[in-house]
Amino acid sequence: MKYILLIFGLGLALIFLISTITSIAERQKRATFLSFLGLILLPTLYIAPLFFQNEAPHYYSYALIVLSITFIIALLYNPYNPNYKTSTPNHIFDERDTMFSRMELVPGTEKFNQYYATKPENKEKDNLFRQQPGLLSPKAVFYNPLAFNAADANFYTVSKLGPFINDKVSSSKVEIDAEDLSIFVKEWVKKLGAIDVGICLMKDYHYYHTKGRRETYGKKITPRYKYGIALTVEMSEQMIKVAPKGSVIMESAEQYLKSGVIAVTLAAFLRNLGYEAQAHIDGNYEVICPLVARDAGLGEIGRMGLLMTHNLGPRVRIAVVTTNAPLQPYNGKVGDESVIEFCTKCKKCAENCPSQSIPYDDRSISDNTLRWKINSESCFTYWTKVGTDCGRCIQVCPYSHPNNLMHNMIRFGIKHSKLFRIMALHLDDLFYKRKPPLGKLPYWVEYKPSK
Repeated sequence: MKYILLIFGLGLALIFLISTITSIAERQKRATFLSFLGLILLPTLYIAPLFFQNEAPHYYSYALIVLSITFIIALLYNPYNPNYKTSTPNHIFDERDTMFSRMELVPGTEKFNQYYATKPENKEKDNLFRQQPGLLSPKAVFYNPLAFNAADANFYTVSKLGPFINDKVSSSKVEIDAEDLSIFVKEWVKKLGAIDVGICLMKDYHYYHTKGRRETYGKKITPRYKYGIALTVEMSEQMIKVAPKGSVIMESAEQYLKSGVIAVTLAAFLRNLGYEAQAHIDGNYEVICPLVARDAGLGEIGRMGLLMTHNLGPRVRIAVVTTNAPLQPYNGKVGDESVIEFCTKCKKCAENCPSQSIPYDDRSISDNTLRWKINSESCFTYWTKVGTDCGRCIQVCPYSHPNNLMHNMIRFGIKHSKLFRIMALHLDDLFYKRKPPLGKLPYWVEYKPSK
């Protein structure tokens, strides 16, 4: 019995020691204090009886062991619940309905009049964001000339990649085994800076049916590629934790550029091998990247409508390359019901959303698909008011914590235990608060005008 108590005590001590070190590294004062408190108190419950020999602590020890073993058994309970099953879309979307497409419409032009003639219900809602200063505007609430102009420079550079998303295919085709090419692509793309890479068979619902951006507006999209390669890049936790301040759009733009460069490079590589390939990057999408990434095994779509990746949650940016090159697609389980269940119960993003654009309710049928549908109009209107792409939902999400040992242990528990999912919700609120305060900009991003 003494050895069992000692093992439990040392196990708890190790967990809280890791938690304390992690919290110190992340400069989380509240989490550090609570972790250190747990390190002192909880292991003591198990180790203290070892120093007593009378009968009362003896019964206490048995009770403690029974409760602990019962708790461990409960942690192993992870029933499948069909209510949290991944939903396959039954709808092909029109890019012209996205807020980025509607943002580009100029009042009085033919495109403007044609769109609102077919979608009159959107005109009044869109007029609200047109009354705001706009993204990266000097008149926006969180205007920061350093962060805003850095973001604009990144977006400008991304726009220059447009001519290279598709190009001529080499007339000399290299015959290569699908498995070998898939392994090479995944490892090389990670070497180029991606966090994760996955491959899927392309479906109709992965594509928009009509283009909605820039000179390709109104162009019909005919799916013609067999495979989609999805890649993710990490957005800095330090830059995101102050969302919706200026550093968030600066970081977002930087990672759109990074993912875009990787995708354009990968597409060029595949064309060099003699296979058709097209990159899908910021401003030049023909596919819905989160759906391609989900079906490639990179995560699940959460309450906020973003891809919840395995180790970084929504704190990523995604790019996709579609190709006819021989590849080996992901053949595992698509989606993750543990994410759906966690998001169903959590609602932290909804409570912290400045524009209240994220629904509190469970998933419902929208566009013939079971999903959470955010209010994209109110969300985008808030963006144009503050000048950034907000990111508050990403910042507060429990899945967005750094990719380290402690948080990965928690993510593992969330995925594999129903009880742990419940515990993790309350622990995240306890350690990081239900409504975390806005952080401070990194010192080098702060703007201090000269006197």
